[in-house]
Amino acid sequence: MYKVIIIGSGPAGLTSAIYAARANLNPLVFEGVQPGGQLTITTDVENYPGFPDGIMGPELMDKFREQAKAFGSKTLFENVDKVDFSSKPFKVYVGEKEYISESIIISTGASAKLLGLESEKKLMGFGVSACATCDGFFFKDKDILVVGGGDSAMEEATYLTKFASSVTIIHRRDEFRASKIMQDRALGNSKISVMWNSEIIEMHGDPNDGGLKNVDIRNLVSGEVHNHATDGVFMAIGHKPNSDLFKDQLDLNDAGYIITDNDSTKTSVEGVFAAGDIQDFTYRQAVTAAGSGCMAAIEVERFLEGH
Repeated sequence: MYKVIIIGSGPAGLTSAIYAARANLNPLVFEGVQPGGQLTITTDVENYPGFPDGIMGPELMDKFREQAKAFGSKTLFENVDKVDFSSKPFKVYVGEKEYISESIIISTGASAKLLGLESEKKLMGFGVSACATCDGFFFKDKDILVVGGGDSAMEEATYLTKFASSVTIIHRRDEFRASKIMQDRALGNSKISVMWNSEIIEMHGDPNDGGLKNVDIRNLVSGEVHNHATDGVFMAIGHKPNSDLFKDQLDLNDAGYIITDNDSTKTSVEGVFAAGDIQDFTYRQAVTAAGSGCMAAIEVERFLEGH
């Protein structure tokens, strides 16, 4: 039996592994199919403290992992298929194999919703991004596109005007669903324009040769397709928390994020904790995820001491 099992990696899961390992809890980490979380699809990370020259996302996650392992954390690159939190000890299943633990930390993260184009996947981190706060700085004096029509699209577009020379919002409908205040802020910005009733159907460029060059945009009213040169595309059509596994086990909010106590990582089940983007739909930064991973490990340690 394990003292703690950590489901999911990324900055939250691996930081909790570092802290739990240093507390001699010998954590077992299930890293899943995207080890290192969303940072593995980020190229340069320039806003993580301690790396003045920036660091590649995958490299940063490798360092997190090495540090956790150095203190005795065990890592499995496997997907958890099922959990049972109905009674203690808790059960975690990978296929038919059962793992038992006294406590659980969930750090399965949230995934940016994407268009689903093969070219989009190929150019992610090479002109295509799903995080303006992370990558906006790289688009100084560039012409960029933002896909979406909700509050997050307005926020991202407005934020990107700090860097870009022009921002065009691509939206499928003829009106935004964003709140009026966010719309007014975006539409009142002289750098922002809108392409209504439009969608990107293809992206062109080579990751090894300057990245994204242009996109094909279809007008959904006329059906016409035109090619549009651009330096960057930011996806802002929302995030989906990776919480399907926990639907019948824990309290989730309407959007599917795990509900945790205020200023805590405690979930609705005693002994189960959640850290990172699976419970944080506000900040979604590597450094805040790491911070909540630290909180979860400390709370696990206290929980185990009291039981």
